[in-house]
Amino acid sequence: MKIKSVFSHSFEKYGKVLTGYDVTDLLKKLDDTTKKPDNAVIYEPGDAGLEALPIAKEFSENAYGGMPIQVGYCNGNNTKLNCLEWHRGSELNIPSTDIVLLLASLQNVKNGKLNTNSVEAFFVPKGTIVQVYETTLHYAPCNAVTAKGVSKEGFRVVIVLPKDTNTEKPNIEPKNLEDKLLWARNKWLIAHPDASEAKAGAFVGLIGANIDIG
Repeated sequence: MKIKSVFSHSFEKYGKVLTGYDVTDLLKKLDDTTKKPDNAVIYEPGDAGLEALPIAKEFSENAYGGMPIQVGYCNGNNTKLNCLEWHRGSELNIPSTDIVLLLASLQNVKNGKLNTNSVEAFFVPKGTIVQVYETTLHYAPCNAVTAKGVSKEGFRVVIVLPKDTNTEKPNIEPKNLEDKLLWARNKWLIAHPDASEAKAGAFVGLIGANIDIG
């Protein structure tokens, strides 16, 4: 599939690039203290070392207007779509390596279903702060694609979200279809039939090919 730039006009409906922040120490801490699996993806909603840095307070006060946040990470190797999720509130992605994000619009979800042909791919250079709007469907980052093919380096990405997002799912009585898509706290998710999440009980809502940029 065609991979567009996160700086392109095509990305504007999904989010924007934030400027004015120095993430040098944040990304060094990420690289120095967090693991990166060779054949899997790991996610931590909040990391004490990352949250102790001054930049975490800047994100809370500036990017989130004084709201409480968590600073975690998503590391590993991945080339597939598998699922799409969304939250109440924007997400910041800050990679220490080049990555690709697979994105779609929440407005395209009808009755919990989305055709994967509406998913777009965007290249994000390392060190870029990408704000993903709450109406943007997203999931785990993908390895970067270069002229030589898909990178084998994998990725490390800082993930900033409203506090307690992606933690334990609240025990609710479903009142509507969206309630049935709630997979964790502040995390609504639709899975592809091929994804492990579907086998674990996630709502199967992705129709079409399970995109693989590899």
